[in-house]
Amino acid sequence: MPGTYEPIATQTLASPSATVTFSSIPATYTDLVLIAWGTLSGNEFGLQFNSDTGTNYGQTALAGNGSTATSTRNTSYNGVGMGGLASRSAPSIVNIQNYSNSTTFKTSLVRGEQTRSGVEAVIAFVNTWRNTNAITSITIRDLGSSNNIASGSTFTLYGIKAA
Repeated sequence: MPGTYEPIATQTLASPSATVTFSSIPATYTDLVLIAWGTLSGNEFGLQFNSDTGTNYGQTALAGNGSTATSTRNTSYNGVGMGGLASRSAPSIVNIQNYSNSTTFKTSLVRGEQTRSGVEAVIAFVNTWRNTNAITSITIRDLGSSNNIASGSTFTLYGIKAA
């Protein structure tokens, strides 16, 4: 069936951890989908591709809490923003398009929740990684500091096959 999600790997934390990494990602899919369900003790979950911790990422974020909507943009970020809450477990869904193409920058779309100005909000990110290398590893961490991801947090990486 075209567009079928095929699980690549799942990681559930037995104890708090600073990072979760998916490595040796095969180049046999058209796109990747990461489903994250977890709690972070800090700013926000974020992704870094191929161990790139530099400011080679751009993002636009849209957030709304039922009464206020905001938009922010950052052209020199240190990863792909994906939201997250410190108060409770919350889901984030990350769609990474054309991840194995070696001639284009990589883009991703994220839907999740995040605490903004002390208020929980739904959030959507559009991200660009300014690198043409195929994505072979993804590291999940707190992009704002070195806070831990809580035990019990679960991350599943899926590949989407071409038709």
